[in-house]
Amino acid sequence: MKTTKNIARLAVTAGLTAALSFGGVMAPVTMAFAEGDNTITISQADKNGTTKFKAYQIFRAKVVDQNESKVASDINWANDETEKAVIGVLKQVAAPNINDSSTAEDVADYLAQNVRDTTDKTCVKNSDLLYKIADAVAKNSTQTGTSFDAGTTFTAPSNGYYLFVTDVLDASKPNTGTSPIFALVGGKSVTVTEKTSIPTVTKKVKDNKSNSNWADKADSQMGQNVNYQLTGTVADNVASFSAYKYEFYDELSAGLTADEGSIKVYAGTDRDTATAIAADNNYTADVTADATTGKSTLTVKFTDLKTAVADLSAQTKIYVEYTAKLDPKKDANIVVGGNGNENTVKLVYSNNPMAEGTGTSVSDTVRDYTYALKLIKEDSAKETIKLEGVRFSIQATEPDDSNSKGLYVQEDGSLGPNEHEFTTDKNGEINVKGLDAGTYTVKETHALDVYNTLPKFTLTISASGLNQDEGNNTLTVSATKGESDLVLDPVGNGGTVTLTVKNKKGSGLPLTGLNGVTFTWIAGGAVLCIGVAHLIRSRKQAEESEQE
Repeated sequence: MKTTKNIARLAVTAGLTAALSFGGVMAPVTMAFAEGDNTITISQADKNGTTKFKAYQIFRAKVVDQNESKVASDINWANDETEKAVIGVLKQVAAPNINDSSTAEDVADYLAQNVRDTTDKTCVKNSDLLYKIADAVAKNSTQTGTSFDAGTTFTAPSNGYYLFVTDVLDASKPNTGTSPIFALVGGKSVTVTEKTSIPTVTKKVKDNKSNSNWADKADSQMGQNVNYQLTGTVADNVASFSAYKYEFYDELSAGLTADEGSIKVYAGTDRDTATAIAADNNYTADVTADATTGKSTLTVKFTDLKTAVADLSAQTKIYVEYTAKLDPKKDANIVVGGNGNENTVKLVYSNNPMAEGTGTSVSDTVRDYTYALKLIKEDSAKETIKLEGVRFSIQATEPDDSNSKGLYVQEDGSLGPNEHEFTTDKNGEINVKGLDAGTYTVKETHALDVYNTLPKFTLTISASGLNQDEGNNTLTVSATKGESDLVLDPVGNGGTVTLTVKNKKGSGLPLTGLNGVTFTWIAGGAVLCIGVAHLIRSRKQAEESEQE
């Protein structure tokens, strides 16, 4: 048997490059050599939460630098625990010629010949032989030295072949632990840089206006269903996990109600080609309300995403889609204008392939806006006289949502097929909130007795800022009206449109001809009396002549 084994292929191309990265495209682990002696530094990647690492020595060996690589010779087991753990794994996989009497050199030779085609982008999968070895060693062997901080130098007690795994994660950060890192330590010092990108989640909302895209903002009518979409990525090293917990937590503002029955889940590299995941035993989906805050949380939970998605890979994305509405029953909690009605999602996921634990993603927020109308009815001649008891109807004649065309605004701000009459209060006001952008026709259905009925007119509400990214959260609301001298220009302020409508009193037209009519009647009566007297006199004279 050879007394010297070159395991440079195992240590450098297979083991040393097996650091983690998460979420997006995996970046290579880099290794640099500098003057030093049996030391290694594992740098913390930006935004990753790994703070400490554990070291386990597998082999003791003489290590020398040769042509930018390392060569190990005089290989021996570091301790009995490690020997038992490694040989136990090789026996489980039925490694040829490996048994309880195999030496460290036999094992090193087997690994060098059977761990092939690895590069600096290779991520150790949980099904890989190296992962099985790492898992057995970490669970059954004594840690070498004490845990060391990311970015600091670890000095090995002796040269040889080492395994490094995550020890401590910073729970305050979105984080993920490292996959097993294997490295030859000795000769010139080694620097390994974790290149990671953590799992992420984004949330989008789609406005109900035709041809709208998924965005950070939308506006809607009270009671209208609004479409929401969550998109989560997985760790690049998802294959390193034996099971992968994956959970969406989507908190809705107190004025929103989500439709639990509308929740759909998909998996794929993009939404267009993603396939639906049946709930069955794959995941649970719930909407629960907080009695104190009034907010509700929509959750979609996978106990093991790897069993739910058969072809899960680093490129896989998980999509959750559902509908929610501004609920008229939650009127007091609905925000008009301003920063809108917020909805925020976060992702909780398995973060350490070598231990139990979860990480939490950076959250993402979208907003649903709605608007209010304050209509003031007053006397056209004296604005201090407010008109109580005037009735109006409001019809959505050119709404953002084409399906709502022709519907009428109801008392609670929602839309319905029946015409609803709003009545001005003692201040001459009608107040309704929950309106979407669009054009409405306002019709006075009942005027006060001494006032003329106002011709119907249109009111158009629009908002600028829906096309802006998250961060520019306050919309500018404006409105225009159809032509009418009795309707003042509307004013938009904080999401509320104030509209002043005038009413004219009816005209008191002059009444003429009463005396002339009386005179005519008197004159006619006199003529009639004269005629009757003349007739009587004529008859009397005729009678007297006959008697003579």
